[in-house]
Amino acid sequence: MKKFRKVLDGLTTSSPGGPIGSPSCGSAAGTPTAAPTPREIDVQETLISENFQLCKTVRHGFPYQPTALAFDPVQKILAIGSRSGGVRILGRPGVDCYCQHESGAAVLQLQFLINEGALVTACADDTLHLWNLRQRRPAVLHSLKFNRERITFCHLPFQSKWLYVGTERGNTHIVNIESFILSGYVIMWNKAIELSTKTHPGPVVHLSDSPKDEGKLLIGFESGTIVQWDLRAKKADFRIYYDEAIHSVSWHHEGKQFMCSHSDGSLTLWNLRNTTKPFQVTFPHGKIQKDGRKESCKPILKVEYKTSRSSEPFVIFSGGLSYDKAGRRPTLTIMHGKAITVLEMDYPIVEFMVLCETPYNNEVQEPYAVVVLLEKDLIVVDLTQSNFPVFENPYPMDIHESPVTCTAYFADCPPDIIPILYSIGTKHKKTGYSQKEWPVSGGTWTLGSHTYPEIIITGHADGSIKFWDASAITLQMLYKLKTSKVFEKPKPGEGRAAELVEEDPFAVQMVSWCPQSRIFCVVGISAHIILYRFSKYDANTQIVSLEVRLQCEPEDVISPSENENNPCFTEPGSHSPQPHHQHPASPGNRTPEGMKDSVPCLKVKDRMVRVPPGYQSDLVIQLLWVDGEPPQQITSLDINSAYGLLAFGNCNGLAVVDYLQKTILLCMSTLDLYGATDPYQRLTRSPRRNRQSTSGLTELTDNQQSIDMERSKSPTSVCSVGSPVPVHYPTSLHNDPRILPEPVASLRASHCSPVFYLLDNVKGPGRKLSLPTDLKTDLDHVNGHCTSPTSQPCSAGKPRVPMGPEGPRLARRGPGRPPFRKAQSAACMEISLPVSHTEVGHASRRAMLQQLHGVTMYSHDEHHTTASYCWSERESRENSFSRSRSSSVSSIDRDTKEAITTLQFGESYGRKSDALPTPCLWVGTSLGVVLLIPMSIPTDQEERMEEAVTIGPSGAVLMLKGSVLRFGFLDCMGALIQSPYEVWRDLNAPEDPDRPRRRKLVHFSPSSSQDACGEGHLAVVCSERQAKVFLMPSQSCLFVHNITESSFVLRADVVSVCNSVCLACFCANGHVMTLSLPSLRPLMDVNYLPLTDMRIARTFCFTNGGQALYLSSPTEIQRITYSQEMCDNLQEMLGELFTPIETPEAQNRGFLKGFFGGNAHTFDREELFGEAAAGKASRSLAQHIPGQGGVEGMKVAASGVVGELARARIALDERGQRLGELEERTALMMTSAETFSKHAHELMLKCKDKKWYQF
Repeated sequence: MKKFRKVLDGLTTSSPGGPIGSPSCGSAAGTPTAAPTPREIDVQETLISENFQLCKTVRHGFPYQPTALAFDPVQKILAIGSRSGGVRILGRPGVDCYCQHESGAAVLQLQFLINEGALVTACADDTLHLWNLRQRRPAVLHSLKFNRERITFCHLPFQSKWLYVGTERGNTHIVNIESFILSGYVIMWNKAIELSTKTHPGPVVHLSDSPKDEGKLLIGFESGTIVQWDLRAKKADFRIYYDEAIHSVSWHHEGKQFMCSHSDGSLTLWNLRNTTKPFQVTFPHGKIQKDGRKESCKPILKVEYKTSRSSEPFVIFSGGLSYDKAGRRPTLTIMHGKAITVLEMDYPIVEFMVLCETPYNNEVQEPYAVVVLLEKDLIVVDLTQSNFPVFENPYPMDIHESPVTCTAYFADCPPDIIPILYSIGTKHKKTGYSQKEWPVSGGTWTLGSHTYPEIIITGHADGSIKFWDASAITLQMLYKLKTSKVFEKPKPGEGRAAELVEEDPFAVQMVSWCPQSRIFCVVGISAHIILYRFSKYDANTQIVSLEVRLQCEPEDVISPSENENNPCFTEPGSHSPQPHHQHPASPGNRTPEGMKDSVPCLKVKDRMVRVPPGYQSDLVIQLLWVDGEPPQQITSLDINSAYGLLAFGNCNGLAVVDYLQKTILLCMSTLDLYGATDPYQRLTRSPRRNRQSTSGLTELTDNQQSIDMERSKSPTSVCSVGSPVPVHYPTSLHNDPRILPEPVASLRASHCSPVFYLLDNVKGPGRKLSLPTDLKTDLDHVNGHCTSPTSQPCSAGKPRVPMGPEGPRLARRGPGRPPFRKAQSAACMEISLPVSHTEVGHASRRAMLQQLHGVTMYSHDEHHTTASYCWSERESRENSFSRSRSSSVSSIDRDTKEAITTLQFGESYGRKSDALPTPCLWVGTSLGVVLLIPMSIPTDQEERMEEAVTIGPSGAVLMLKGSVLRFGFLDCMGALIQSPYEVWRDLNAPEDPDRPRRRKLVHFSPSSSQDACGEGHLAVVCSERQAKVFLMPSQSCLFVHNITESSFVLRADVVSVCNSVCLACFCANGHVMTLSLPSLRPLMDVNYLPLTDMRIARTFCFTNGGQALYLSSPTEIQRITYSQEMCDNLQEMLGELFTPIETPEAQNRGFLKGFFGGNAHTFDREELFGEAAAGKASRSLAQHIPGQGGVEGMKVAASGVVGELARARIALDERGQRLGELEERTALMMTSAETFSKHAHELMLKCKDKKWYQF
């Protein structure tokens, strides 16, 4: 054993690569290459670190888990707070701003400083924040942290600088908005209620000043107590004690009445003349039962009482339905006179707010709309029409209509694609909306100069695809495609369809789109692919379907007489290129009755189908069940319109389809693709045997590790939160888990801990994750069980891990479970995944890759099998010891299920001897191997439709560390080589005899611009660990860069930035990196976003122009940029939230009304609440925290081209606003003086001619 350990130490200490820019990789022949000559790598790189800066640009979608709502009636902007501490501020389309509290505490309440360009937020950590909205990127100016009391309610009177803050203890504090300092004036709860009251009134749930007199403050306590507090006299005017708890209070504009909503579903109307009992009590939804009692009703959570000049007042409230009506949806009720309208909502109501014409609470309100914030939607109802229609929402609030499962981002689209998609999409829009303009119309936004066509594509769990116009940092839906229409609807109780009921069999896993040819390809979770062509005409079509049998042979119990040298596929018939071909089971693979074989997961419609203009299905490809095993999900896809080919792969192998001739060209296991060039030593596969046969206890190997290291080929299992995980453990060459002794079964059952570790962190009830069992043993052995080949053998009779109570249950697995039970929604996955380089971190990485690709993704563990990554190390391993069948050696040289992780068509050199580039398919696997498959494609159009495409044997084999993620091709000048494509042509257009439709192909040959540099091109290959640049056709490695050692790359892409090219990478530890090409010199490395859930991993994608996006929450898309140029221009691209608007003048109340109606305008809050009168508040009560809003705002403005102008404009705006306020006050004084002069003159005239005795 010591000698063997020395051999392994020698393997693991050799270095797989050299420094950046050095030739450190061997060629396909296994010999190291010499250093390239300067002529070969003489590329003038223009990108430098100063070209890159990472920042967020804009966030689209509905705010996730909303909690609060506010509206500025003058500026006409809307604010929505969320549970994660985010604030979205919305105005007219294009004005959309996202702010985030650093603490991440939930937003409890929002209060606009009306027409002041500021917003107050109250958060769950008992902190008040003042946001400055007069800059394009709002920032916090002040914060006030309450230390001893919890904030429950806030109220800011119009045109006041004093904020009333109610607390959980029942006290009311007053905060100066300008200085954000607490006043010494406090309304204590024990002063507000009568001394004789023995119980605490509860938290403050309402605060409002009287419309009649601003010096009177109405305080509502949760217990049902209402107090009107005289702020001048510092005493209570009246107290109301009601039996039912209060949820909200709303004044009549005259200040003589107010309405309360209660927990028993009642509304009470109180008159200030008599506060001993309510003036009116109503149960809007409570009916009188037969015994004379009222129905018990749910609480009315909020009520608003609004008056109108032309009609009866509006009473609008949420809740209040009777309890006996189970299953009814949440409602908003509008009572207008005697008419009661109940609006049912799709989601629970979080908050609603009535929009009125005037900001003054003592004027007739004239309501015109009501904004309803739901848990997953935002609705605005038009109150001016009797049928109360809703407004059409101009914001992209329906991204999450069905959970998002994948995304794609295209920033360099042809300019004509957006208008044509929009014109077709508008034909299917809903009708019945209000004809009036969207009432949230504040802010200003102009189309910036740095705009170009951008499209975002989202795939969803219900099989729908949405195309979004993302130009100029906006988002607008263009077109929606439903992929489920291709298939028959699954009916309950019908064979395989019975297993799909209430699940997501059509969920979209990945998409591939060629904007130039307008060919679109969708991969679904049911192991199906749909190819769409675009047409402006409707058509009657018959959907063509191909069925592919792509299934590896599992290692099962074999008898000594069986041959071990059979290839992966037992049926040559599976290579048949015939469409609609049902592959019958061979005689050796007969399945027992009831077991599925050679059937797809879904049934394609087999009749003529009328398809509307837009994307029309041209071909459906489905993988088949094999002997009761479902097909593995598809992990990679590429389509090329110039070649007319489509390639896809999964953990079993690769298939290539000619979609023009509708034939299967290639269907082969990954192992068979290598031929004689396989860089790994593998165990031979056993042929498929009858799964129902059983035998006695066979001979165990001398080392239990093989049990842990081998992997099963079982289908994906259902892992439901809170339920046992069905795990089918693998069999080694001579072991059957069904007949293992109890201690060994105990050892295997205990290895499911990594899977439980992931599932315990899944949020939300009923969420399901589809975890393929093929990788569960990888999770296990990487998690610290029998990882090292040099570890001591585990005794079969002494398990290292004790048997848990879940052990026997975990080993069970139902036969033939489908590969999907719930769509792996990127929106629903919220898994805590540590990314540190520990054993648990590796387990997380394996599971993350499973979730990311939907199937098994395997690559050797760096610490234990580094030898597999380098040719020289592989040779030394082979020369050191023979392929012994001992368990220690077989644990290294075990057969692995190698997934196809990435594919790309392109013009390249399949072999070193090739003189000219030919069409090739680049294949990357999960073991870090790159294969080149050359192809011969007829060039003539007629020959292309008749003659077969020939695919040659695999050419070059290149090696990297980790799973291969991305390919990119450069010419020898460093310019990006685009894939060839076919110019779009409408196949359904009427025939023109003079101009027959012919295929127009656009090729980007790698030898087109290489007169000075010789023949060849550069191939950029990026894996999850490193990036390499190869010179083709010599296949020499010019540059290599180890991207990360402690983490791994999730997404990588070769993108165009600043008229050059770079490699952009996103790692699991949250780092976003860019590398120059071809030298792979690090240009940017920013620790941007720690990967906290799988949603980000599944949806993160880069695009050209220095942009990227990911799903930041289940309902929101976050766009970012890593380009310095775009960061500099971002200020002019964003909308302005604040626009200088004159505050509407208050209505003239008239002399008699003003004289006898109270002293509302003579109330001086400064005199009462200022430090001179009220003193200072206790320092321990609240802590003032100065913000960086002003400084940051200036820095941001100064960073742009118009920094000084922006700064001057802000100063002028503020000065102009102050002057405007002074002018308004002066005008008000002049009006008062004129009124007084007029009345004095009238009194003088009246008394002028009277004698003294007439008075």
